[in-house]
Amino acid sequence: FGPAWEDHQQKIEANWRATVAPDDLVLLCGDLSWAMKLEEALPDLEFIESLPGVKYFIRGNHDYWFDRPGRVRRALGPTTHLIRFDAAVHRGVGICGVRGWLLPTHPDYQEESDRRHWRRARLRLEMSLKALQSLDWEVAVAMFHYPPVGNAEQSLVEMVARAGVSHCVYGHLHGPDAAGAFEGEVAGVSVRCVSADRVGFSPLEIFHHRC
Repeated sequence: FGPAWEDHQQKIEANWRATVAPDDLVLLCGDLSWAMKLEEALPDLEFIESLPGVKYFIRGNHDYWFDRPGRVRRALGPTTHLIRFDAAVHRGVGICGVRGWLLPTHPDYQEESDRRHWRRARLRLEMSLKALQSLDWEVAVAMFHYPPVGNAEQSLVEMVARAGVSHCVYGHLHGPDAAGAFEGEVAGVSVRCVSADRVGFSPLEIFHHRC
């Protein structure tokens, strides 16, 4: 992704340790490791576990190491958690989300090959939002890997807005694409792009919540 990524792990660790407290909630929007198998991804997962904060993550499109959810969860440390078609609460903050898919308005979207993935993304988001509604939370945030908004007709943000979610974060975009990423308010939901190079390899505060 270019020279900005040189020594990216060292940048992430230094900025993370300078920013995040042990009780802080940290959301990771996928693409955590280039590994192809879970065993090969363990050093990256252990690195994340070693950092302060309570971490929740979703799968990205390059997380080829991702195995069955149960097997992945057994490989995680006590402060790292997977969101997979479900939801969780940390200190009053509801957490939900899915990987998503290319929006039908994206220029690379192909109706024949991408239609079922798009429908599946919506169904899985419905599952996560349904799980969220069964929990007790004060404010909620939805994680996506792919950008969840293209236009009003094809946005996933309206779905989270109807569920009472007020914040949305996503990744996937890097370099020039990240520089032009959409950020703003959609249907009353604050949308932010949090790709590592977009945020300077430093945790970005989305909101401050006192439980």
